[in-house]
Amino acid sequence: MTVETMADPAELRPTWCDIDLAALDRNLAAIRRHVGGAEVVPVVKANAYGHGIGPIGMALQAAGVTCVAVAYVEEALALRAAGVSIDIHVLGGAVKRQIPLFVEHDLILTAPSIEKLRQIDEAAAAAGATARAHLKIDTGMERIGIHHYNADQLLAESLGCRCVRVEGVFSHFANADAVDLTDARRQLERFSEAVSFYERRSLPTPVRHMAASAAIARLPEAHLDRVRPGIALYGIAPTPEIAAELPTEPVLSWHSEVVYFKVVPQGASVGYGSTWTADHQIRVITLPVGYADGYARSLGAGSTRQGASVLIDGAPHPVVGHVCMDQTMVNISDSSAYNGDWVTLVGRQGDQRITVTDLARWSGRSPYEVLTGISLRVPRRYRRDDAPQCGLATGEAR
Repeated sequence: MTVETMADPAELRPTWCDIDLAALDRNLAAIRRHVGGAEVVPVVKANAYGHGIGPIGMALQAAGVTCVAVAYVEEALALRAAGVSIDIHVLGGAVKRQIPLFVEHDLILTAPSIEKLRQIDEAAAAAGATARAHLKIDTGMERIGIHHYNADQLLAESLGCRCVRVEGVFSHFANADAVDLTDARRQLERFSEAVSFYERRSLPTPVRHMAASAAIARLPEAHLDRVRPGIALYGIAPTPEIAAELPTEPVLSWHSEVVYFKVVPQGASVGYGSTWTADHQIRVITLPVGYADGYARSLGAGSTRQGASVLIDGAPHPVVGHVCMDQTMVNISDSSAYNGDWVTLVGRQGDQRITVTDLARWSGRSPYEVLTGISLRVPRRYRRDDAPQCGLATGEAR
């Protein structure tokens, strides 16, 4: 088959991510069981944590989710373009000129201040529509949201809005993944006190939410009316200690194919900067993946640093030399790996496994950075059990 007749660009490149939609379904079910009656609102920002915002959004909609959350309005519009029709809450801030887009596409705004709330009310009135909003209270993150000790002002202002329907009130934990949960519990107390505004005035309380992945696992008292799972939905624990408290399985695996093989003699150096030198004759393969794909430069081994490993034929083999922008070299020792053979960067082969957490540890990054750093030039192939459903990360679900 020639390039001109290749049906799917996801099949062209010999480096790709497999996305297991059945695992996503199982993780969603596990989180639902864990939180009981709280509504689960999955977070699909940052290209669904690197998994592909359109296909993941459609899969969650098919699984019965009624609302998802993103960071920016552009992400919400990408979901709408992919066919996602359920509610979408944009958790981050928006500038004034973006507000009409929320009304036009039936998106839920975040109102973090009195000024922003007034802008939303004015834009909705100008459109002859009613905007939907959640009020954001800052309980200790110092990011966006009115301070908890001034929250009465924002909540009172919302009662006078003509064209804004306040559907929820929320906050965000700063330290729910810490060993000591004292600060997280203090934040929850602040939020509860702020939201008591409604009870003190005999008014119905909007939907309350505060818990993301770590708090879902560790603070059941913070589940409230809804929860917002992010990284846990994709099978990665926010910290290793949390893994046992909310067990989910990885949705993403990352693979490549050998494009070159050579024998490197003793004393020869590998890669830019000649940071790694063979102390005996070795066999080296080259993979078509590099730091421009999100496989960090620091994953390569140097003279004083151990690098990452990849899996070939069910056994780990070390990355040597700096990872290049587009290519990575691997010492295969006595392996018979050759051109076209399959290599796993993240995932399982036999009884061996490399995790996103492993890549984070080897590269000095967090699992969040590893997942969201996998670039858009790496195709995502969507599968449910053994049936491939190929598609690109930003394309439509197939």
